Amino acid sequence: MAGIIIGGSMSAQSLAGRRCFAALREEHGSYEAALSIGLPRPMAIGEVVERRLPEALVPALDQTRTVGLVTLPGAFVGVLLGGGTPIQAGAAQVLVLVGLLAAETVTVVVAYQLMKASRLLPPDLRSRLIA
Repeated sequence: MAGIIIGGSMSAQSLAGRRCFAALREEHGSYEAALSIGLPRPMAIGEVVERRLPEALVPALDQTRTVGLVTLPGAFVGVLLGGGTPIQAGAAQVLVLVGLLAAETVTVVVAYQLMKASRLLPPDLRSRLIA
């Protein structure tokens, strides 16, 4: 279960970073406009990045939507093959899905806060986004 949750968190972080860093590169004018109206650097970064964050959670939400309808989830089948009841198998699968969604959400929120604080920026953006 830990492997599934850590793997999902890594995917969410990767997607959030790619989309947010690309947005900061492409929308540098929006960042400068936010600074020009008096917003501090963290808020100016947040203005550009905020809209991109939900995109990092889309794969997990899509996977959660189809679990049990299209695929037989691993945790569910594992509990059944291990001798558990269908109720126990369902509870295990719900635990995995809720844990995965919670961990990915926390990962994306922490990444956002670190980006706003300029602690999680690639070197080219760190030097380019000077207030």
